[in-house]
Amino acid sequence: MPIQSLGSASSGIVAMQTDLNTIGNDIANSETTGFASESAQFADLLTQQIQPATAAVGQTLASTNPSAIGTGVGVQSIDTNFSQGSVTQTGINSNVAIVGNGFLVVKQGANTYYTRDGNLQIDSQGNLATNGGGLVQGWGPGQAVTSPTGPISIILGSRGAPQQTQNVNLSGNLPSNPSGPVTITTTMHDSLGNQVPVTLTLTPTLNSSGAATSWSMQGTATGSTTNLWSSAQTLTFSSSGQLATVNGTAVTTSATAIPINNEPTGYTWSGTTMPTFTFPAVGSQQAVTQYAGSESLIATADGNASGTLQSYSIGGNGAITGTYSNGHTVTLGTIALAQFANPNGLNNVGGTNFSATVASGTAQVGQPASGGLGTLQDGALEGSNVNMAKELTDLIEAQTAYQANTKVIMTTQSALSSLMQIP
Repeated sequence: MPIQSLGSASSGIVAMQTDLNTIGNDIANSETTGFASESAQFADLLTQQIQPATAAVGQTLASTNPSAIGTGVGVQSIDTNFSQGSVTQTGINSNVAIVGNGFLVVKQGANTYYTRDGNLQIDSQGNLATNGGGLVQGWGPGQAVTSPTGPISIILGSRGAPQQTQNVNLSGNLPSNPSGPVTITTTMHDSLGNQVPVTLTLTPTLNSSGAATSWSMQGTATGSTTNLWSSAQTLTFSSSGQLATVNGTAVTTSATAIPINNEPTGYTWSGTTMPTFTFPAVGSQQAVTQYAGSESLIATADGNASGTLQSYSIGGNGAITGTYSNGHTVTLGTIALAQFANPNGLNNVGGTNFSATVASGTAQVGQPASGGLGTLQDGALEGSNVNMAKELTDLIEAQTAYQANTKVIMTTQSALSSLMQIP
């Protein structure tokens, strides 16, 4: 019947209109950061059976094939293409491009969304956020990446706590034929970040040839009324110039630590553990030696005064490293990524955001560069993955199909008009 061709052509026009809408949206978002292109997938509608299949009857009647005619077309699904878009450097610290699998996890009110748009910013509260107002989720400093995620805070200009000195590392050479005591200086920090200038004096014991057979080490802190050790520390070296004993105890291939046992007075110290002076492992590049030649001994102390956060950078593994005015670096947090068993099952909610559904499966959240998740590239953005050449080709095909369906309607209308003219 002519009326059936009208229905089929009408469904074709509706389907092609959806195809045109999808293509138009892709082209419109060809410059949208992190945009994932879409494509309409079609399926034929229920068919009308004209003749059923029949079985053969002995040698007298052959079998016949079924005959059916379709009733049109419908949009079966709109598939999202999550392939990698091109990455462009922006030089903006807060920008991140996801290279590989994964989505940023974003909280907006009570809703959790997932996006590949890494055009992030620091909001007025110091939170790492999307331009749409979503709070980027991750883990705070010292928080395990297996724990629940939360907002990430980066407050430039904020003051970081001082770090009390835990270790003073010794390295370099003591001359095998010294002309007198060796004196070196370093600076420790107490729990409030006050500088503690320290002087180490190493006094050699010489044999008749003027060679050092041992060294006596003692230290003092400026302004303190006590030595660092209640009695001087004694060092001896082997014939090969390597450290042999400390206070009569043979050293091993591991580092040798000597904690101070007198707290420098006039300063504030936290806890019961005082700073330790460490001799690196014997034979290592930093080991303290006793060779002929000049003295080159140095002491390097950890710890620092308080400082203000001046800058930050985001690593490939999502770790955000802050640099303070005192030169100290601290991990401020770690950005989380999520992946899904079926990304095409995600629901597109606009703004390059997606939400999880029963079809996508539960979000598997983890640290970038682990468990199949991609890495982050800082100071860069992932562009749209729209393939303009493909979209324009699809546009021509959809337009042609749309026009062809209108021709079917026009032809059917002409046939119906001819029927109406029969007397």
